[in-house]
Amino acid sequence: MREQLVGTGFDAHRFGGEGPVVLGGVRIDHETGLLGTSDADVAAHAIADAILGAAAIGDIGEHFPSSDPQWVGADSLAILRKCVAMIQDRGYGLINADVTIIAESVRVAPHREAMRTALASALLVPLQ
Repeated sequence: MREQLVGTGFDAHRFGGEGPVVLGGVRIDHETGLLGTSDADVAAHAIADAILGAAAIGDIGEHFPSSDPQWVGADSLAILRKCVAMIQDRGYGLINADVTIIAESVRVAPHREAMRTALASALLVPLQ
């Protein structure tokens, strides 16, 4: 059996500015957006941190620093794809990912399947 690694990721962004909110690669109409250098997709960022952490290669702040202007407004699914490529370059693959979203003012349920589809595609894993 191949070595299996498990990572845990966490991300948080404050609400502010204009919407929409991006969660799991899905744009959700909301009067207020999330503040961040990229599109502030907390779901994609948490998974990226888990992937990088499992491979012991840092975190998204290290690889995609907010001080670097190339990440301003960046698509977080593109960042997630880069993280998948980084672990693949080290001989690892992804089997499964799980993310918990705590959002008091954004209804996630109507967008859940679109989010699952977008994240599975970015992670190169089958949708189960």
